[in-house]
Amino acid sequence: MNKIRLTQAAGLPACALLGLAALPAQAQAQDTLNALVWCDHTDAALIEPFEEAHGVTVNLREYEGTGAAFAMLEQSRPGDWDVLVIDTIDVPRAVEAGLLAALPDDELPTDDFFPEVVMASSNSVDGTTYAVTEKFGYNTISYNADRVDPADLDDLLAIWSGESGARLAIYDYYLPVIGLVAVGLGLDTSDLTADDLPAIRDELFKMKAASRSVGEVVASQTALATGEADIIVGGGEWLTAVLAEEQPELTWTIPEQGAVRWSQSIAVLEESQNQDLAVEFVKYVVSAEGQAALATSSCFWGMPANQRAGELLSDEQRAVLRWDEQDDYLSRSQLYPAPGAQLDGQMQDLWLEMLQH
Repeated sequence: MNKIRLTQAAGLPACALLGLAALPAQAQAQDTLNALVWCDHTDAALIEPFEEAHGVTVNLREYEGTGAAFAMLEQSRPGDWDVLVIDTIDVPRAVEAGLLAALPDDELPTDDFFPEVVMASSNSVDGTTYAVTEKFGYNTISYNADRVDPADLDDLLAIWSGESGARLAIYDYYLPVIGLVAVGLGLDTSDLTADDLPAIRDELFKMKAASRSVGEVVASQTALATGEADIIVGGGEWLTAVLAEEQPELTWTIPEQGAVRWSQSIAVLEESQNQDLAVEFVKYVVSAEGQAALATSSCFWGMPANQRAGELLSDEQRAVLRWDEQDDYLSRSQLYPAPGAQLDGQMQDLWLEMLQH
């Protein structure tokens, strides 16, 4: 098994990692579904319709980062968990570890998806589908439009050059921010090597010198909402959408060089004792109805993989998500870096060095 990166869920809010205690006796009941999820799945608007339709209870536990999910599964009893939400780029690692069950891909509405986010090369292994993309978005630049001229955000590298005088903060997750720097340098995030790290290091240190803080999601949202920061490097729709109703000046943009795209998938666990119900849950989440609720979760917003969800969203919701601009955004975004174990370790070391600088 490859080394598992201890990463935060792609560009997403930091959800508290709960204890690893054994589940209650009801955990394996046929009328209960147990899922390890990101916080956007805990919204009642998403979960209650499934519970009512199937007469079941969905037990949810939030986690942060693929490594944390693996640890929780390793310390749980076989069959304790039925469903897993996971960073799409980490699906092959979960398959290699024997954690995921095959999905009936002929029952999944992927023909209705944005083609770029089906990501069969990640969600399928050797022709078998093990997960399905459910939500995506961008790690890019969030900013206060009352304080920053959008024209000043066209060039990524210029944003943290220190010349604009804007107050910066950095989202504290090494993969998307390193990926964003790579995009600014004109590099391909899928082909990064150790030889690229010196140039990336130079830009990270410039960014840190121009920034007031480095923080996780809540801290980043707070910095922008309170005016402590004018720009969040690594932000995006997931960071500002939940703030937009009360503070419409808080928004986001994709510079000319592009952005980094995050993507999350949902899967059924191989040891689930409730696989039929788990598959039904997956099918519900990627249906138009499930996708509309997931896209506008009270925890964080993001683009639904299923384009038909747009029929169920209001004009205001579609505008916040930049629905009509997705063709352009998708064409100008690159996926998260997916380094091997050695390069990943070097990237984490570089990030720590930047934080301590």
